[in-house]
Amino acid sequence: MYGSLPKKIVGVHCYKSHATVGEMVMLSREPHNRYDSNAIQVQNVRREQVGHIPRDVATRLAKYMDRNELLVERCITGEMGHFECSIMLKLFGPNDPIVRAELKSRMQADRLPLNDLNNRIRDEAEREKERLKQLAAIQKNRTMAGNGGRQFAANPDSQYAPGISHDPSVNDFLPSNHLIGSSQGLGSVQNLDNIIQGKFGNGEDILSKLPMANQPEATEAELYPFQRQGLQWMLDRENPQLPATSKDTVQLYKPVLASGGILVDDMGLGKTVQMISLIMADRAIGPKVVTDVSNATLILAPLSVMSNWSSQIARHVKSSHALRVLMYHDTKKQTLDLKKIKNFDVIITTYESVASEYWNKGAHNKIPTKTGVFSIKWRRLVLDDGHNIRSPQAKKAIAASSLLAHSRWLLTGTPIINSLKDLFSLVKFLRLSGGLEGFDLFKTALMRPVNQGDERGNKLLQLLMGSICLRRKKDMKFIDLRLSEISEYLHKINFLPHEQEKYKGLEAEAKGTLATYQRGEGEDSTFTHLLDILLRMRQVCNHWKLCGEKRIADLMSLLKKQQTVGLTPENIVALQDMLTLSIESQDDCPVCLDPLKEPVITCCAHVFCAPCLEGVIETQHKCPMCRAELPAFFTHTVKPRPECPEQEEETSDIDTETSSSKVEALMSVLKASQDNKGTKTVVFSQWTKFLNMVEPHLTDAGIIFTRIDGTMPPVARDSAINSLETDEKCTVMLASLSVCSVGLNLIAANQVVLADSWWAPAIEDQAVDRVHRLGQKRECRVFRLVVEGSIEEKVLQIQEDKRKLMALAFSEKEESRKKGKTARLADVQRFLAR
Repeated sequence: MYGSLPKKIVGVHCYKSHATVGEMVMLSREPHNRYDSNAIQVQNVRREQVGHIPRDVATRLAKYMDRNELLVERCITGEMGHFECSIMLKLFGPNDPIVRAELKSRMQADRLPLNDLNNRIRDEAEREKERLKQLAAIQKNRTMAGNGGRQFAANPDSQYAPGISHDPSVNDFLPSNHLIGSSQGLGSVQNLDNIIQGKFGNGEDILSKLPMANQPEATEAELYPFQRQGLQWMLDRENPQLPATSKDTVQLYKPVLASGGILVDDMGLGKTVQMISLIMADRAIGPKVVTDVSNATLILAPLSVMSNWSSQIARHVKSSHALRVLMYHDTKKQTLDLKKIKNFDVIITTYESVASEYWNKGAHNKIPTKTGVFSIKWRRLVLDDGHNIRSPQAKKAIAASSLLAHSRWLLTGTPIINSLKDLFSLVKFLRLSGGLEGFDLFKTALMRPVNQGDERGNKLLQLLMGSICLRRKKDMKFIDLRLSEISEYLHKINFLPHEQEKYKGLEAEAKGTLATYQRGEGEDSTFTHLLDILLRMRQVCNHWKLCGEKRIADLMSLLKKQQTVGLTPENIVALQDMLTLSIESQDDCPVCLDPLKEPVITCCAHVFCAPCLEGVIETQHKCPMCRAELPAFFTHTVKPRPECPEQEEETSDIDTETSSSKVEALMSVLKASQDNKGTKTVVFSQWTKFLNMVEPHLTDAGIIFTRIDGTMPPVARDSAINSLETDEKCTVMLASLSVCSVGLNLIAANQVVLADSWWAPAIEDQAVDRVHRLGQKRECRVFRLVVEGSIEEKVLQIQEDKRKLMALAFSEKEESRKKGKTARLADVQRFLAR
């Protein structure tokens, strides 16, 4: 925060709207106001104008708001009078030292408050002084002590020593790994209670006493007690009621109550079954006689799980009450209207199909068409894997939120994957009242207080999640799924000498690049190069051959000589590499300042949202960042490469002689597991080329395996899963992490190996839950392969921070809290820290 400005709202008598003490109001610029082009409106949470910011303040603030240089938070601090009302304006700005200094100079000239910023700068100077003092003391001690020529022994927890002559049994193998979880899932939200010292949701004692619905007569399978509790909660949420009494401030308008919510049960607890039961229970109550509302339910799901919905409906609904289901997704789908929809009870479609209907007139068509799914107000709208809309500006999120429905539901195990920003799009979809559907207020009232450790923000987050979410975990006593135990082992590995040499070289290059960037000597391409080096460091941990050619470095060298590059096949591949880095590192679009949606990269190597860039090119024909000439959008931009492109690369250079410490560790786990009859293992990796490298080693060891990744059509994918389930000789499945983390049932396996670590821990947690879920009868093991002293250990630390953020949303208390997501530059510094 830069400073705060207590002021008065003026012109209140000209408007009929009202705002209460403590209300987080909105500010809206009026550049076309005929009396004052600097005018700033003040609006209440219903977007109704209550007055204006005084002219003298608006004159100073308007230019900063127009250029998005300052974020102005605002809160009503006094009762509304006839002519004016007290308001507190808090000014927030960037933290970059160079930008901050320039902005501070202009704000001083405009007589804007800077007290908080000045205090922070003084505190930073004191901390830096203390840090340098401690550093000097450490250096002095090192000089006095010397290194003594000491050698450190190899870690006893690491990979077997070279030259081992026998294949270990699984019992010999397990003690050499560090057990980091037992009877619980992979460090996921199951283990967070121990970290947070709190509870999820309303607490297990309250959840266990929730009212229970009757078993729906139309459902085939007997619901678990906790599923019947979930059903009753969903029925109540679909028919919300205002409390009989309240101590809240009296409002002048009746709040609109949202119908629906978010079911956030652990993977494998039957979210699909509970939703089917809700549909059947609601039908038993009787159809809603509303002329403009259909009685049908619309379900949006990933393409890979559409068939699962139809099969689950057929399996769990009695034939005498069978639902009429329409799969609405291919190019031959019929046009829907209220009359035709009367022939169906459930319509299943994909996010992509709905988005294509919404945007069928081009990216600038902001009004949904009045045909197809947008012409109907549905009884119920269900988003399976609802976290798919976490980016509020993505086309599928905009399309899904624009659908009309009486009740709106999200099914997801991970409402928060990276940061609280993920939650905003879900809240917006539910159409909650009170202002949180606006991002500026959501950020002011929720995101910033939580990130700053403000207890009021934490409490608001927990109250919000407690009111719209139902969260149950597998390890809660009252759930009683009788699931087998699951143990997680951290298998530490030591680099081979030549791998250590390559890794150290990359690490030194990364530190030098980081230092250049921090000194302000580098450009945007410098940070991109740094991310590329970090990627190569992670890849070396798996296999040094994954690093491949330095395509990005070559491209950046070319861009230093000329402003843009031609879109040759080689340059397109390099640009796609750079785009992948931006996507993985969760960059924001420089135009809209939101997370990238439909990302593209220009021939001058800058990354934007496609809709944002297309609009700029149409009017200016220049890159918004470097002003390079971009005559046309489609001929001067590159889209992300298709999923799992590594599969198309040549594999002739892969042979059984080319191994790595990670491959040897993986083979040790798999060979040891062969002694246990019936053990089947799923090996997850984010790099399909690494899976290619593992295949020859499996063949040489005589291990029968199958494989599943993003290049496979649905029929081949089903065949691979069937082989794992029915072929006794098939004991291993190689799986792409990004493809296999959702929509699959892999309970035929009872062991998981995570060959590498993903930035978002929720993706890994979901992958493991494909094996350890309802229906799994055997004890499960999870092996995480981590190279000791490498970037992989730092990735685990960042994963823990993100898990803490997920826990906070549901926990009642915690003793200490860090931010769930630090700045990307801070993350890089952690990766390279010693």
